[in-house]
Amino acid sequence: MKNVVILGSTGSIGVNAVKAVKNLGKGWRVLGLTVNSSLKALSLQIKAVKPAYVAVFDYAVWSEFRPSVPRGVKLLSPGVEGLVEMASLKEADIVLSAVTGAVGFSPLLAAIRASKHIALANKEPMVMAGELLMKEAQRWQAKIIPVDSEPSAIFQCLAGIKPGHYDAAVSRIFLTASGGPFYTVKGSLSKVTPAQALKHPRWTMGPKITVDSSTLMNKGLEAIEIKNFFSLPVSKIEVLIHPQSVVHSGVEFRDGSVLAQLSVPDMAVPIQHALTWPDRAPSLASRLDFFKLSRLDFARPDFRRFPCLELAFDAARRGGFCPAALNASNEVAVERFIAGKLRFTDIPAVVEKVLAACGRDPGSRLTLAGAVEADSWARQKAADAAEVITRRAKK
Repeated sequence: MKNVVILGSTGSIGVNAVKAVKNLGKGWRVLGLTVNSSLKALSLQIKAVKPAYVAVFDYAVWSEFRPSVPRGVKLLSPGVEGLVEMASLKEADIVLSAVTGAVGFSPLLAAIRASKHIALANKEPMVMAGELLMKEAQRWQAKIIPVDSEPSAIFQCLAGIKPGHYDAAVSRIFLTASGGPFYTVKGSLSKVTPAQALKHPRWTMGPKITVDSSTLMNKGLEAIEIKNFFSLPVSKIEVLIHPQSVVHSGVEFRDGSVLAQLSVPDMAVPIQHALTWPDRAPSLASRLDFFKLSRLDFARPDFRRFPCLELAFDAARRGGFCPAALNASNEVAVERFIAGKLRFTDIPAVVEKVLAACGRDPGSRLTLAGAVEADSWARQKAADAAEVITRRAKK
């Protein structure tokens, strides 16, 4: 029996992960579920898969849910503590982390130190301190398999290359991006509304990652994740705009060969691959029909129009605490944009101000604790920068 816990079970990745475990059938079980505050959705999932453990992140909602926890289900602690408990359960074989943002750092570290098979959709911890987390995974013999479609594609293309030998074998990484809803829009993007940014042309995702896709910050974060995951210099990572979202990414090797992973744009494929690796099983995704593909287009990204991408690559080149500061400031700016407190074009402005405050030299050697401290520092700096921008806009 493979026991799976799903952190963030009511988001788009979590919902599809529950479906994937059910699809795998006999020998697979959802052991635990965690949510932020979606009690109604959690209750439906409890009825459907009958987990042994659940956790609710929001303290007020946890208190509301506590008296009505179904018999046979253990409610873990609220907050990060509950996520850490769930990620390190002795009975859990696989931990799928689909929480959003830096909040996933501690549970990921807990799963690593519990030597789990980790299906990772939560890229932000890998941005903050991915190189150190990969070393921890090696130390504790934990396996981390990427869930996001592009890192998953690269992981699949590099099958057969021994970890530690990627840089010697790889010439370039082709990291594909749909371009989001605004790539072909002409004129200023300053009037873009949250409702417009939350309508992705290809994927159904959570609000934060959807906005990140519209600013292209998501590609920048993925570039840093890939750099850390595979120990590659960021100079080898090339972003390609690919609106059809059929080629999920590719790898060019030193001999000139290029391997790419193709499938329909359906998260069922990378989610199930991360769960079953190194094996494969039939998934719920429809099959790719090459005879219906009229064309596959690729274009270079516009770094000027989408400055978040350049900011991310700059943070990757600088290293140290800069990627953690980039991630934290972006989270703050996106949250305020969704709330209607910042303009779309203010998102990169906030991030740029925080990275400028980091200085050109990120300073002392990064540690796991230091990454968390940098996250906290950058959030305050970002909040301050956002307030200044908001006051100026009102004058």
